[in-house]
Formats: sequence, structure tokens, C-alpha cells
Amino acid sequence: MAEYITREYISGEEFRELRGKLGLTQKEMADFLRCSKRTVENWETKAEKITGPMVPLLEILIRHPEQAQALEVPAQRLRLRLWYYYENQVCTIIDVDEMRRLVSIRNYTSNPLFRAFGINTEPTFEDYESFLASRCFPESRDKIKLELKALGIPFYDPLLIIEKTGGRMAEDHFWIRIDRGERK
Repeated sequence: MAEYITREYISGEEFRELRGKLGLTQKEMADFLRCSKRTVENWETKAEKITGPMVPLLEILIRHPEQAQALEVPAQRLRLRLWYYYENQVCTIIDVDEMRRLVSIRNYTSNPLFRAFGINTEPTFEDYESFLASRCFPESRDKIKLELKALGIPFYDPLLIIEKTGGRMAEDHFWIRIDRGERK
């Protein structure tokens, strides 16, 4: 059985230094670690040592602070954002401006089988349209008007279908969340 070299604890001072190195506020650090801001405040101000399952993660961040940036969500520069998931893991964020036919992506997995566009890291608008079509039933489907009516959609539009179905396909665990709105 393997053994690992990890600390038993991290001090509040080391934690505060790490947060400073990452350039995060207490609230942002709490969001990143999926804990409360109060927990972060306590770790930084109390003399108690930080122990438990959080220590290996903090150790990795101390050694490789760039890992936090690799998980950062980019600012939304285009009007439409699609979050492509495998179960509960974000695999790809897709930003789209349909009027100008622009697509920008950021992958959060190194496995091309889990990425929205596979090995393609600079998809065209046509690639985006093909991706949408791949995540819904085909336009040539038998009795398609009944399917569209059941979804409350007046005509075949892959984006509208995905909004209604979450882009879920039978027998796979991928799905899509869509955020519409103004650029941030």
C-alpha cells in the first residue's frame, strides 16, 4: 500500500499566506474551497491547526498555486454560455454570440472524450451547430411534430430543444446548462 508525504496540519498563518499568493479574498477562498467565509476567518485568526481532509488540497495549492487558476471560470464575453457537464463535473464552458457567429471555449478536463469538441480547441460556429445537433434528436425523426409539440417548441431548433431537455441523451451522463443574458 502506498504512503504519501503530506502534512498533518497547516497553520493559520500558512493558510493566510496561501490565500494572499492566490490573490483571493476570504469570500473567494471560501467559495473555492466550498466552505463558509466564517470557516476561512476562523482558520486565519485562531491558533488552532487546520487538520483533516483539507490539508492535502492546501498542500497541493501551496506547491502549485497555478492549479487554482486552472479551475477559474472565465469572464463571460459573449451573450450565451453553455456549461457542458459529465454528471456533476464541468467539462467545457462554451460562450457564443449567435448574431456574430462567434464561439469561445474553455475545457476543464484533459480527456478529449469528455470535452464538448473533443481535441478541437478552437471550434468554428459550424462546429458549435454540429455539437448542438448531436445533443438532441435528429430533425429527420419520425413524428417529429409530435415531439416538438410535447416540448412546447413551434419548430426544430437544437438550442431550444436542449433548453427543454438539458441536452440529455439516452444512455450517457452528459448534459448542458444554458445561461442567456448580457455579457458580464
